[in-house]
Amino acid sequence: MFENLSEKLEKAFSLLKGKGRITEINVAQTLKEVRRALIDADVSYKIAKQFVDQVKSKSLGREVLTSINPGQLMVKIVHDELSQLMGSESSEINIKNNFSIILIAGLQGSGKTTFSAKLANRLTKRNNLKPLLVACDVYRPAAIDQLQVVGDSISVPVFKDLDNKDPVSIAKNGIQFAKQNNKNLVIIDTAGRLSVDELMMNEIKSIKEAINPNEILFVVDSMTGQDAVNTAKAFDDVLNFDGVVLTKLDGDTKGGAALTIKQQVNKPIKFIGTGEKMDALDVFYPKRMADRILGMGDVVSLVERAQEQFDEKEAKKMERKLLKNQFNFNDFLKQIKQIKKMGSLKDLLGMVPGMSKMTRNVDIDDDAFKGIESIIYSMTLEERNNPKLINLSRKQRIAAGSGSKIEDVNKLIKQFSQMGKMMKMMKSGGLENMMKNFDSNNNKFN
Repeated sequence: MFENLSEKLEKAFSLLKGKGRITEINVAQTLKEVRRALIDADVSYKIAKQFVDQVKSKSLGREVLTSINPGQLMVKIVHDELSQLMGSESSEINIKNNFSIILIAGLQGSGKTTFSAKLANRLTKRNNLKPLLVACDVYRPAAIDQLQVVGDSISVPVFKDLDNKDPVSIAKNGIQFAKQNNKNLVIIDTAGRLSVDELMMNEIKSIKEAINPNEILFVVDSMTGQDAVNTAKAFDDVLNFDGVVLTKLDGDTKGGAALTIKQQVNKPIKFIGTGEKMDALDVFYPKRMADRILGMGDVVSLVERAQEQFDEKEAKKMERKLLKNQFNFNDFLKQIKQIKKMGSLKDLLGMVPGMSKMTRNVDIDDDAFKGIESIIYSMTLEERNNPKLINLSRKQRIAAGSGSKIEDVNKLIKQFSQMGKMMKMMKSGGLENMMKNFDSNNNKFN
């Protein structure tokens, strides 16, 4: 995400690097490139100009011209302004443990149905709530079926009324059903609608007035850029929604919607969708996003994702195996599965400081582990448990069975051996200790 913007901002700051003397002229040149980068990222000219004027005012006010590292100070100021532009702080969703109603609105194809299920999945796991998904899209063919499929995938029930074509009535009946069946969270998935369609806009306004939701979320495809911002304003005039959800952010190389929607609508971005999987949903943190845009990584989010998959009992078991030199390919498979659950590989690498630049123009397939898994699955159980048994003839059989070359098998075995040694030296004191020392409430390491 934000690849184009990150690259152009990096070039802008490079104008200040290596200069023995910084002048107001080359600061102005840098800011000109920053403004150009923002406009290329689909930020409106007005906001881009306001942003640059703010940076210029603070730069000169904080004596960038006489600073030892003017380039670094400029990056810091731009970082703070980017964070401010996107909302400064994260914003909590308004839910209650006894009973809550969330209304989901947005354009056709914005990802409302998938988001509804992702949100239900997140609030089930993190808040221990019992959600019910309500299918109020009576217009799009197979919309109800889609909600049923994603609901089944996360074991969340779906309320539907196939004979009823009145979304207001369906929403009210769904809430009644939830109360009767011990559910304390109702997520209402509505039909996609265009802001120019007065009839449809009046309909969702009627749904809101009938159910009085605790939270209204406007879902928007981030890749539509400035159009998303304009649409958000039209919907907010009708619904006065509580927050924005940006979907498909993992495919958004520009970032215009994420950068400006808060400024334009004055409503916080609450969640971002970063993939197709049901757990590919993150709270939006403006400061962390500014870090990522400027190539500083996002270690805090990386650790949080690792924490979600971290099993302390399993880690202790793994530690004992490492210390006894019993770590095997079955254990390796478990590690791979945990990493895959954390999200796309390119997204994870982008959270490591400095790695986003290295992977910027590299296409990293989420199936990058497929070749490794094929080789391991082509081993016998005995070979997986005891890698030392794998001689030349076994390697040849494994290569043939996995559709790979013997060189690939040799490479994997060598890497596995090196990894085992490294992990033994760490004595499981790396990521696990890092996670244990992370204070998720204050977003910092103890």
